[in-house]
Amino acid sequence: QVQLVESGGGLVQPGGSLRLSCAASGSIFSIYAMGWYRQAAGKQRELVATITSGGTTNYADSVKGRFTISRDNAKNTVYLQMNSLKPEDAAVYYCDARGLFGTIVAKEGDYWGQGTQVTVSS
Repeated sequence: QVQLVESGGGLVQPGGSLRLSCAASGSIFSIYAMGWYRQAAGKQRELVATITSGGTTNYADSVKGRFTISRDNAKNTVYLQMNSLKPEDAAVYYCDARGLFGTIVAKEGDYWGQGTQVTVSS
């Protein structure tokens, strides 16, 4: 089994910062990419940022220049530093990991965390 555990969400004022963390554990052979997605109330889940094992990053236009994704491959952990937060950034943030998983035989898989709430309000 594979578990992704997110932390770091909370309430922040507009213009403030938060840092999200997501640690993957369990039967992991290798993780190709990890990412953050978010879902605001009444809206579809959307991409925030992704990062490959080689460090290639991709960001949604709405967060470019404000958010930074990083990764510790040795710890199977991904981070999202969020600066200059806006009310429209408020959402449940989900972590995603794609790669090879399994106990004996490696199989491609895609796992999600349970989500962490980010609220941006004065």
